[in-house]
Amino acid sequence: MLASPFAHAHAAWPDRPVRLIVPSAAGGSPDILCRYLASELAKRLGQPVVVENRPGAAGNIGIQAVARSEPDGYTLGYGNIATLAINRALFADLPYNVERDLIPVVAATTTSNLLVVNRDLPVKNVAELIAYAKANPGKLTMASAGNGTTSHLGGELFKTTEKIDVLHVPYRGSPQAIQDVIGGSVQLMFDNLPSILPSVNAGSVRALAVTATTRSPLSPTVPTMQEAGVAGYEMQAWGGFVLPAGTPEPVVQRLNQEFNAMLADDAVKKKLGELAFETIGGSQQDFRALIDRETRKWAVVVKESGARID
Repeated sequence: MLASPFAHAHAAWPDRPVRLIVPSAAGGSPDILCRYLASELAKRLGQPVVVENRPGAAGNIGIQAVARSEPDGYTLGYGNIATLAINRALFADLPYNVERDLIPVVAATTTSNLLVVNRDLPVKNVAELIAYAKANPGKLTMASAGNGTTSHLGGELFKTTEKIDVLHVPYRGSPQAIQDVIGGSVQLMFDNLPSILPSVNAGSVRALAVTATTRSPLSPTVPTMQEAGVAGYEMQAWGGFVLPAGTPEPVVQRLNQEFNAMLADDAVKKKLGELAFETIGGSQQDFRALIDRETRKWAVVVKESGARID
């Protein structure tokens, strides 16, 4: 007698709007991605999916909000390489436990970063940037979208690999950081392709290299970091969706199925490609394995770079 209404309640999910918490500022790469996918998911669920930006503390504020939400299927979160992997090594006291407090639903997309510089900086390629930094130790500043982001750790990896002294300046998201690179308040930045490409295409900043192992079809004349002479350099920014621990399994399975169907759709893949994202998809176990691999990888980078946030 008790099982029947319980099953009916979950069969009816969702019967009201779903909240999607994005732990970064509006206008950045995660926000661009999530607003598009939220609109597509809403069509499949038959209910609005409302994006709520919760930036701050390298994404920790937003993911903590997800972890503490009622596990009823009506709060979904966007988790990425920073909040699910890098921050576990970067922060001495993380306000959530990835394994205990969150359920990985699906890995969604991956994208690369571009290394860009202010156009007044007298460098035209990565080799010249490295030479300039070595000739002017401590005088260059590097913006990032925030502590723990791929723009931060991508820069730390570059600094460690090439043994250069560049001051890191964290921002609360990409938009203001990009504006300050354009204006010259800071000289360089690693940033996700979706958020930085418009400024590159407009000629507002100079792109020096892409962080993937292959060139981007959206910017084919820009070499990879490895082609530019930084041996072994690679960074891919990835992200996916998580739920608070305790969310009913039928809801988790439904969301995994819907996201996989969406990410396999040709029109969705085409649109995401235009935004500089590649789709991933797969099972919950696939996503958990990705999180585990990347956690181990970036723990080494954080240790070697000396980056730490207490």
